[in-house]
Amino acid sequence: MVRTGFGYDIHALREGRKLVLGGVEIPFRLGLEGHSDADALCHAIMDALLGAAAMGDIGDHFPDTDPQYAGISSISLLKRVKDIVRAHNWKVRNIDATIVAQEPRLQPYKEAMRANIAAALYIPIDDVSVKAATNEGFDAAGRVEAMKVFAVATLVRAQAE
Repeated sequence: MVRTGFGYDIHALREGRKLVLGGVEIPFRLGLEGHSDADALCHAIMDALLGAAAMGDIGDHFPDTDPQYAGISSISLLKRVKDIVRAHNWKVRNIDATIVAQEPRLQPYKEAMRANIAAALYIPIDDVSVKAATNEGFDAAGRVEAMKVFAVATLVRAQAE
């Protein structure tokens, strides 16, 4: 059995925050606002995984009203989501994600993002795709007010061990 899930996340950009995407800290004048480290890439991937497993969304599992998640690394939460779907007999097969950001240029960081995501999910790096696109100046992402991420995850039934 194969299932596919879709995830989406958007966070405002603001001064005084670190910019973290896919567990990589990226030097930039602005960072993403949020309760955790606000890693929108990991958040979209987590929602895609949970959606594929029909297990809700990250707010159900890691509510932003819970102080234990304040400032937490989203890579660590991604590992927990992998464990959650694995406990329900699903194995991650593939991740495909697109980050929409006018600035900064993300090309130099994509391989490190892929490596971090693959390691967190215990899958080969060749099963993780991270792409970046600008929004050609349109909407909040195009005006450098926010970043958004779209992600698709494929799960397969795990073999009995």
